[in-house]
Amino acid sequence: MTDAVETIHTENCAPRRVLELFSVKWTSMVLHALHALHGGTCRTGELQRSLPGISKKMLTQSLREMERDGLVTRRVYDVVPPKVEYSLTPLGRIFIEPIEMLYAWGRTNAAALDQLGQRPQSRRRQRAIDPD
Repeated sequence: MTDAVETIHTENCAPRRVLELFSVKWTSMVLHALHALHGGTCRTGELQRSLPGISKKMLTQSLREMERDGLVTRRVYDVVPPKVEYSLTPLGRIFIEPIEMLYAWGRTNAAALDQLGQRPQSRRRQRAIDPD
């Protein structure tokens, strides 16, 4: 086995760390929305409206994890009602490039994605389609 192949399989190798970061369903979508739809900074409610299917709880959890990882910053304004904004950090902006490349690939290869068959729907989406 070569060193390159062994490196791919080590627990802390770069490919595994990238996949681990993006294996969380909403991470790449939140980063994409912040960048492509909101210019890098957005209030929580506006961000949620731009991500159909995400619950407030899941968005908050995702943003907190991304804040912990250094991908976004959180700014709380001392106003009533409360105003909270999330912004991409310089580190978060570094991760935009591979996300945008992957999303572009998906748009270009939509027919191939369609051949994969149907993926199970989320419980929330299923309830909206079949409320019984």
